Amino acid sequence: MRFMHIADVHLGAAPDHGFLWAKDRGRELWESFRRCITEANERKVDLLLIAGDLFHRQPELQELREVNYLFSTLQQTVVVLIAGNHDYLKPSSPYLSFPWNENVIGLFSPECERVRLPELRTEVYGLSYHRQEITEPLYDELEAEPGDYFKILLAHGGDAAHIPIKKERLAAAGFDYIALGHIHRPQVYIRNLAMYAGALEPIDCADLGPHGFVMGDVNRRDMRLSFVESAVRQYREEELEVTEEDTVYSVREKLAELIRRCGAQHMYQISLVGERHPQFRPDIREYMKCGRILKITDKTVPAFHLDELKRQYRGQLIGNYIESFGEGPRGLIEEKALRYGLEALLYQNTRGS
Repeated sequence: MRFMHIADVHLGAAPDHGFLWAKDRGRELWESFRRCITEANERKVDLLLIAGDLFHRQPELQELREVNYLFSTLQQTVVVLIAGNHDYLKPSSPYLSFPWNENVIGLFSPECERVRLPELRTEVYGLSYHRQEITEPLYDELEAEPGDYFKILLAHGGDAAHIPIKKERLAAAGFDYIALGHIHRPQVYIRNLAMYAGALEPIDCADLGPHGFVMGDVNRRDMRLSFVESAVRQYREEELEVTEEDTVYSVREKLAELIRRCGAQHMYQISLVGERHPQFRPDIREYMKCGRILKITDKTVPAFHLDELKRQYRGQLIGNYIESFGEGPRGLIEEKALRYGLEALLYQNTRGS
């Protein structure tokens, strides 16, 4: 039996609102989901598990029709899904009354239920959110029914406000695989047993690194799990080294080259680090033009050569300011005061000359 585990697709979300590329991101979530369905066919997947938050909010009827059409194109795949905290089931939710295709099974009860798939010798357990926050540890008391079927738990949560999970209880519940959703960064939660698939595509700047889905191959003797990277883009955090020789345009060229090297399709949070010339100030607005940049943080410090500055400004305000700190070792606060003060004085001195 072969399964594909996805979670946190968040159809209907509009990531990176306010940036020039934002209008494309919402469409990319749908396109990524469509490609996932295509890949399920190509890989001859028997079971597609969706561990909550297929939608970013309450889905509209037309959105359900679009999703259901994609499910109908699956040639041999049974789909089992639950609702998470974003697409939780209000009493009027169209999830509940929608005429799903015959290969789609929704575990939409607020209490854990089980579906048996005899042709796959598999059972899938799960429950759905009926409110946005659930603070009760609903998975703590679950136990798989005895029998020789392969037993899967679909679960969404893992923090204090969204069904807290005790790892040791989950590990002892008798399931063969636990398909987790809610945490957006893919990760192994319990070795050879439980995985967070992560968001199919990254949704916000905290969703760092690669994203995709989990593939599982099950036979009589073992289960093999693998993570498949499929996302169009990544959120990345990168550092750019600035030196005393740099200027506004040299830093811009270095940043443009970094983005070319790492991938122009990705979204970036950039930290400028290193020691810059005391009279040089990075031009953040200019650097934001270099690509899909969400934020640039200037962590550079002025490169002060104190002995040279004392000689150059001996008897003047700048020289006297340096001497006021003495010759011995300085604490962190004193060091910052010296640097900030010198930067202000030198900047003022340059403007006045």
